[in-house]
This record gives sequence, C-alpha cells and structure tokens, in this order.
Amino acid sequence: MADAAAARSALDPSAASEKTLKIENTEKRDTLVESEKKYQKAWADDHVFESNAPTTSEIPFGSESSTTLHEKSPKFMGTIAYPYMNGVLHAGHAFTISKVEFATGYARMQGKRALFPQGFHCTGMAISACADKLKREIELFGKAFERHTDDDDAPSLPAPTLADAKTDLTKFTSKKSKAAAKSGKAKYQFQIMLSLGIPRDQIHPFADARHWIDVFPALGRQHMTEFGLRIDWRRTFVTTDANPYYDSFVRWQMNKLKELGKIKFGKRYTVYSPKDGQPCLDHDRSQGEGVNPQEYTGIKLRVLEWSDAAKTPVEKVPDNSNVYFVAATLRPETMYGQTCCFVGKDITYGVFKVSDKDYFVVSDRAARNMAFQDIFASWGDLEKITEVRGADLIGTTVKAPLSIHESIRILPMETVKSTKGTGVVSCVPSDSPDDYATVTELARKADYYGIKKEWAELEILPIIESPKYGNLIAKALVEQMKINSSKDAKLVEAKEEAYKEGFYHGKMLYGEFKGQPVSEAKELVKEKLIKSGDAFNYAEPDGLVISRSGDECVAAFLDQWYLNYGPSAKGGDGDWCDTVLKHVQEDGVNTFSQEAKNQFEKTLGWLSQWACARSYGLGSKLPWDQKFLVESLSDSTIYPAYYTVAHYLHKDLFGTEPGLGGITPDQMTDEVWDYVFARSDSAETPIAKDTLQSMRREFEYWYPLDLRVSGKDLIQNHLTFFLYIHIALFPKEFWPKGIRPNGHLMLNGEKMSKSTGNFLTLSEAVKKFGADATRIALADAGDSNEDANFEETVANSVVLKLYELRKWCEESITDAHLVDSEDQYRKVRDEKQVRNLDAVHRNGEIGFWDRLFANEMATLVRETREHYDGMLFKNAIKTGFYDFTSARDSYREVTKAAGVGMHHDLVRQYVELQALLLTPIAPHWSEYIWLEILKKPSSIQNALYPEAAPVDTTLTATLQYIRATTSNITSAEGAQQRRMAKGKATKYDPNAAKKVTITYATSFPAWQDNYLELVRKSFEELGVVDTKAITPKIEKKDLKKAMPFIQGLKKRLDSGESKSGVFERKLPFDEREVLGEMVPLVRQVVKRCEGVEIVAQEEGGDGGGAVPGVPVSSFVNV
Repeated sequence: MADAAAARSALDPSAASEKTLKIENTEKRDTLVESEKKYQKAWADDHVFESNAPTTSEIPFGSESSTTLHEKSPKFMGTIAYPYMNGVLHAGHAFTISKVEFATGYARMQGKRALFPQGFHCTGMAISACADKLKREIELFGKAFERHTDDDDAPSLPAPTLADAKTDLTKFTSKKSKAAAKSGKAKYQFQIMLSLGIPRDQIHPFADARHWIDVFPALGRQHMTEFGLRIDWRRTFVTTDANPYYDSFVRWQMNKLKELGKIKFGKRYTVYSPKDGQPCLDHDRSQGEGVNPQEYTGIKLRVLEWSDAAKTPVEKVPDNSNVYFVAATLRPETMYGQTCCFVGKDITYGVFKVSDKDYFVVSDRAARNMAFQDIFASWGDLEKITEVRGADLIGTTVKAPLSIHESIRILPMETVKSTKGTGVVSCVPSDSPDDYATVTELARKADYYGIKKEWAELEILPIIESPKYGNLIAKALVEQMKINSSKDAKLVEAKEEAYKEGFYHGKMLYGEFKGQPVSEAKELVKEKLIKSGDAFNYAEPDGLVISRSGDECVAAFLDQWYLNYGPSAKGGDGDWCDTVLKHVQEDGVNTFSQEAKNQFEKTLGWLSQWACARSYGLGSKLPWDQKFLVESLSDSTIYPAYYTVAHYLHKDLFGTEPGLGGITPDQMTDEVWDYVFARSDSAETPIAKDTLQSMRREFEYWYPLDLRVSGKDLIQNHLTFFLYIHIALFPKEFWPKGIRPNGHLMLNGEKMSKSTGNFLTLSEAVKKFGADATRIALADAGDSNEDANFEETVANSVVLKLYELRKWCEESITDAHLVDSEDQYRKVRDEKQVRNLDAVHRNGEIGFWDRLFANEMATLVRETREHYDGMLFKNAIKTGFYDFTSARDSYREVTKAAGVGMHHDLVRQYVELQALLLTPIAPHWSEYIWLEILKKPSSIQNALYPEAAPVDTTLTATLQYIRATTSNITSAEGAQQRRMAKGKATKYDPNAAKKVTITYATSFPAWQDNYLELVRKSFEELGVVDTKAITPKIEKKDLKKAMPFIQGLKKRLDSGESKSGVFERKLPFDEREVLGEMVPLVRQVVKRCEGVEIVAQEEGGDGGGAVPGVPVSSFVNV
C-alpha cells in the first residue's frame, strides 16, 4: 500500500497536456480555490451529501407502497457509468459526471432527497493485460526501464483498411476505441504510464494487477472530491472479488439470470483472441469496439481445371483431391445465377488442407478464422499447402453449386479485398450491382484484363422479381443510377438498395422455392446447400479487432455461456427483447432526445447473444463454472441497485470493514439478495430483521433510478444491457426512468489526444481553473447528443468573472453605505464621501428602475428553473449567470446615470438570488456568498430554489422598449462615426458636443389601421391570414409599405401570439413617461451629449417614421 500511496501523490499527467492553455497569474484563482477546499472539507465533515431513505421508524416498513413513499418524500437518484480504473479521470469523464452532478444539486433545491453514489470499475482483462505487458517490459528493459532506447520499437497495430467498413449499416460504432485514445502514440506500456504522470521509478509495482486497484480508484475519489461533487461516499466500492460484498452481488445476479433462462450455454460465434485463448469483448479491445461476428454462407466452388499459370504452384496438392474456391456470401438464394467467380489479382491466396481429400483456396485471414470454427481437422491449426497469386488463378474453371452453367471462370475484380470475406467473391450479375458493373466492364475491356470476352458474357438468369425494378434488379439500378464503372462510388448505395428491395419485396423466379418470398427462401436455400455439402457456415469479425494484448482477433465457434439478448430472428429471447423495446418506445424511459431513442431501437434490432464469461483478467467467478470469470460488461448492468445498500454492507472500497448492518460477506446469500431487491418476502438468515427491512427500504425508496448518464457510444452495449438486466430481474415499478447519453468532449475545438498534447485530466483542470470555473465551462460546453467543446479560455475568463463578482457582492453587502433618499445619494456622490459608489444604496420607496430590475430578476429566475427542469445546463448558465449579471450591470449603470443609486433591498436580493441560481453548478462560490457575505445560518446545499415573484408583462415590455430604443440611438450615432472614419460626409460631427431629439408617435398611421382591419377579417373568417386574397385590396401607393406590415402581422399570428395582442395595438406603458425616465441613460450612452429633447409626433406630423413603440432619434451639434 505504501507503493500505491507514493504513486498517487507523485502522479503528474501534464506531459500529455503540453498544448493546452498555460496559466500565469493565479492570484484570483488561488483565492477561489482556497474557499473551495474549505467548503469541501466542511461538507465532508458535516456529511452533507449522505442521503438516506426515510427510516422504518419514520414510516413503518410495509405500511406504504414505493409509489406512496415517493409522493410523501420525493427523491432523486442519478448515476454515471462507473469509470474504468486503468488510469486517471479526464475532462471527458468530468463532462459526463457534470450532468448527474448538476441534476443532483438541482434536485436538492427542489426539496428532494438526492443521491449521487459512485463506484469504480476494475473488472476485465484490460488491467491484467497492462500488468502483464509491464512484466515483459521489466524483463526486457529493467526495473526502471533503464535499458530502453529510442531505437527500441514495439510491434505496431495493423492499420485498418477500407475493407474494414461494417457490413451491417444499421450498427454504429465509435471511430476510435477508448483504449487507443488513452494511449496516444505510446508503444510500450511503461510509456503509457509515464504519460499518465507516474514517475519512472514508481511504475514497476503496476506489474501486479492488484496495484492498479489500490492506486486509481483512490485517485478517482480524490479528484472527484476536489471537483466538489455531491457524492455519498459511504456507498462507494470497487468491482471484482477484491470486494467480497460486490462479488456476492454479481454471483447472485448471474445465478438469477441463469435460473430465468436468460443465460444459455452452447456453440456460437464470438470475437476471440487466439493469443489470449478467450473471447475478446468490447472492454478487452484496443481497437474495434462494437464490432461483432458477421455470419456468411461459405459456397464451395470445385476446381475443374486450373489455369496454365496456376498449375505449377498447385503441384503440391495431391492428385485426385477436391480443391474448392470458397466464396463468402450473404445472399445464398441468388446462387442460381452465378456466372463467374472473382479474385483479387494482387492478393496471394493460400491452398489450405481441410481433410485428406479436400482443400480450400481462401485468403490467409479467412483460413485463420476457419481454424477456430470446426472447419479444419484440428481446432486452431491450419495447414497451408501452397500459395498462388490471384493473377495466376484467372481463367481457372470451377463448378458452382446451383448455377445453371456447367462451369464458370475465375475472373479478376479490382475491389476484392483480402480483409473482407474470404477474398473470393461469387458473381451474380442479376442481383448484385457490383457484379453486373464488373462483368460488363470485363467484357468491354477483355484484352486489357487478359481474358476472353466470352468468359464474362454468360447468360444472366433472372432469379428474383421485384415490383420496383423488375427481374434484373442489378441491371435496372446500374442503368438508373448511371453507373459506368466498377469503381463508381454510387455502387455502395446501389448494392444496399438491391439487397433491401430483393429481401423485403422480392419473390423467387427460379429453383425449387420459386414463388416464395426471398425473406423465406433465403434460409431454405442455405439449408439445401449445407445439407448437400456444397456450403457451410462461416463467420469473421465485421471489422478489424485488436485485443489489448495486441492480437488480431478472429470469429470463433465455441461453447460458451452467453446472455440471450436479441430478437427471435437473431436467435435471442424475443419476448425479453420486445419488453425492453416497449419500455423504450412507450416512454417508459426518458432518453432525452429522439436521436438517442432511435439508437436504442436500432441496437435492440441488431444486438444479439453476448458472451458473459472469460478465463483471463479480473472479476468475479461464474458461480456454477468457476474456471470462468464474469465478463466486464455483464457485471456492470444493475450495480445502481447495489449502491442503495452498499453502506449497510461495508465502509470502504474493498469491503474490509463491515458497514451499518454489521453483515459479513458470506451472509449475503442469494436468498438475502432476493429479499433486499423485492424479489421475495422472506429470507432465512442470521441478519437482524430490522436490518433487512432497512436495506429493503433503501432499495424500494431509491429505485427506480431516475437518471443514468453515459457517453452515447455505450448505447450499443452497456446502456442496452443495463435495460435488459433491470427488466429481467426487477418488478416493473423499479425499471429505469431516465437515460441521458451525451456526446464526446472536445478540448479547445479539437479532439482530445495525448499524442498531440491536447489532453486534460480532471485533476489538471481543477488545478488550472479551480472547481467552480471548470464546472461552469463544462456546463457551457453543451447539452445535446452532439460532441461538446470545453474551451479553456472560457474557464479562464470565468475565474476572473467569479472573483470580481464575489468581490462586488462582498463590498456591496459588507461595506454598504445606506442613504434614505435620492437626494442623499447624489450628495454622497457629489461630495465623494465614499470611494466605491456601488456600495452606496438607497432605502425607502421602490422606483422606476428598481421595478424593472426586480421584474427582470423574477423573469430570469423562472427561465433558469425551466432550463434546470429540462437538464439544459448551458441555457441555465446563460440565464442564471451571464444574463443575471448583465441585468445587474444594466441596473447599476442606469441608476448611477439617473443619480438615484441602487436600492439596498434589491442589491441584497440580487446577491442572494445569484448565489441560489448558481448553486447546482458552482456550489463553492455560492456557499461563500451564502455563509460569508449573507451570513446565513446553514449551508446553501440545503437551500431551496427561489420562488420567483409573478412576472409583470408591462414591465417586461417596458424594459424591452428601453433596450431597443437605446440600441437604435447608439447604432445611429455609430453609423455616423463609421462614415466619418471613411472620409464620407456626415449629417453632424459625432465626436463634437451634440443634442439628441427623440420623436415618438402618439398614434399609429391611418393607412396601417386600414390594412390591420383587412388582416383581422381574413383571420376571423379563415383562421389564417390569406395574403393572396388581401393583396388585390391594397392601394398601389401603399404596396411597398403595406406588404411588409401585413407579413409582420401574419408572422406574429402564425407564431402563436394572441389575437388581442396583435390587433389591439395599444402600448402597455406610457411611452412619453418612459422616455422621460430614459433621459439620463441617453446622456450616458451618447458621446458628448449636452441635452435630450423628447418630441411627440401627432397624426400626420413629420417625425421621420416614428410609430408607437418605435421612436426615432436625430442629432444636432451644439
């Protein structure tokens, strides 16, 4: 443990952040951070974030349903997908965490009991693989890696190719795995450890996998605490059997799933690492997350006669042997129409021994996959007899099963890849646009390709009838889309359309299944081919998968334990899948966006059985087969339920000290877990009855989970598994209520990457900007499913803003100089009795500007509440911080200009409201304002969201008028200044002393009244404004001004504005009176303003186009 403590204290990840913002002057930040640390300690000492369900003494056990319990005592529980502990938390983690954190803070302000628990994930092979790499590197380079030089080079991972594009376009995967993103360009594990900031002499203990668990979860907790999170740390834990309580929970979960028939055993295809000797699932991969096995039908095309060029290389094949080209196809129903078989001229093919008599011609990659699918004689072994270049195979004749042609030729195809399928492609030009385009081109350029023209001109047999494209789908699509080359990019779209049209709408025209829908015939033809020995099942990973040990994975067909996810069509538990889909589709779970909902629906359509056991790594043993460990995405599905009772079980991460219940790990039997999680009503156990009831109360109170937040890339596995297992194990009332997927986080507008130096850990961010500024910048980063952006310049500017605002609040409240009237304010100002005029406040009567400010604060309080309700934190920061401080600034400046000063009650109200509005996002800053400045008796963490005063729409309209009018005046002056700067003539000298005349209208122009009435009649008769019917009624002389006016009215009505608001054209305020109040403001904003005159424009008068609510201004030098 001493090594672990040393590693934690010495860790410095700044080497990966060399391109991020450098902070020089830190005095203001340090002042804020000092308070943050103070309050973090106070919150921990006072157990502020330790939330409990109502006790059984408060509400007797069994006396209320969970629904009634929630009505009497509202609650909120939110979690993130616990982070994997093979490193420190970075800004991307912080972004996800912030969503639950802000929601938790707001839930507390709603008067709810709010719970944010946090554990740490250590299950899987990633940590073990990294530890094993370090062992090998220590042997190679020494304990401190002193023998390593820059010339040393580790094997690099194979680069992906175009052929690695996924076959099923309905699936979505991330472009770069998390492991790859974390490691950057480091070639050795010790270099990755250095990039994490671990000193070279402290890396060697990490060769023990347990050391990772000792170091990183504790660091994670430390960094989260420094971030100021509202986490109930009593409920924390690590996964794996390092915590025996969590271990028993996982074993219970697996036992129950097996009892329910959700876990099966049998042969199935899975992505497999030959090097590791076990399935390689998503968390075990350094590349290829989300890639699954793609199943094909392997078609055996028997060689009849070799081409001349191939005869020498194949001499090693015994005489009288059967040699087959094996084509991998997804469309066995089309094999009747084979006219040739394609190979890649530049690919080197192997001839592999299958049995004493049979040999296959395929790519090396395909043969490696077949070796683990019971296709060759011995599992994992493949015997290559010889190799042949694809170019030398051209012209070979083969017998294609089902084809109407006695023999077909091997021909070249330039787009064949050795990394997709077997490298051998069966050609069916009737239904494959690729094939049709290629044979057409081969026939047209036979000499160029070195073939005989007739080889590419065999009869094309109509196989499938489509109502949309007829009986030659490929030909129709190629001609319709004007595809002229076998390399045309449009072939991708054409291929997809041909497949969908044929499968969903096609009928068979040929063969024994003639007349049947293609969707039914497909499997029947496949069975026929396999039964006759002309085909077999074949699978491969649908893309490149590299294990964390650096092995390129295969698809293996092996016995294994698997969770029977997926629809019936894919062999899964259809009823289970349908129940999950219904929960998603019928809004049983809030996904917060239609995009996320669509992604869940798509995933449930393609996701199928999932291997839930492995033999290598860290984790809990499979209860009934202990040579296996529970896979990392299968022990991390329902652990939010574990949080509800964790504090009753243990007091520390590892469960070394019993918790509130005084329970030992062996007492947590399956029977006890069933009782605690409301699956049974009794349990035989030595655990005290009141303890059991208290634990069950915790579960029944905190569940269902209100909010789950995670990266959107986890919809394709973890988040969908999360739904599946909850629905399998818990009563419906406890199924999840909310899942909010979020986008990835960019840093300064670019992808976070250690290799480029554009990387930021959570700890670095907090050290650089402090907790609150980091949190505000994360809120400002965005709330949608799209990738968000953390701007360091924003965080840095927030430091200054928070510091200056805190200073202003302190001076305004602590150093307030109170006066009883406007006259006294002006006297103090004029006599310069105080240094800081902002601290001079009025008491007494509320004036014009006071009412406007109070009303704007009420409006912003309401708007911010709406944003918090919708979890729109970027908007909440805008209205509750940026707009709120802008409102104060406007109030401060206008009251100073008017010579009346700010009202003390409103200043104090502003300070209090600002603290409250920022509490969910910037709690440390708010706590300082609350306790140190406002002198409140207890923490702001226990305060409720403020109840806003009713919004006065008249005051709102008045303020909008003031701001619009002020903007128009300053814009008019600015236009003249720009003209002068360009040397153009101006109406007056904008830099000289001037007088401003503001002309307002007392009534609307008569012509507007006429057309207003036309619009009113149209709207009342039709319910809409029919501009076509109105236009002929407009006089020619009014056309230019009337049409924009009518369109404006129509737009207001179409937007939903009330009929009375549009047609009853009466300002809700006295325009003359408001302009009078504005005079000091105008004098302030206009340069060298010597006077302001307000003039009324009577009906028919010349006021330069003023209308009620839109005055005009003119300037004259004096």
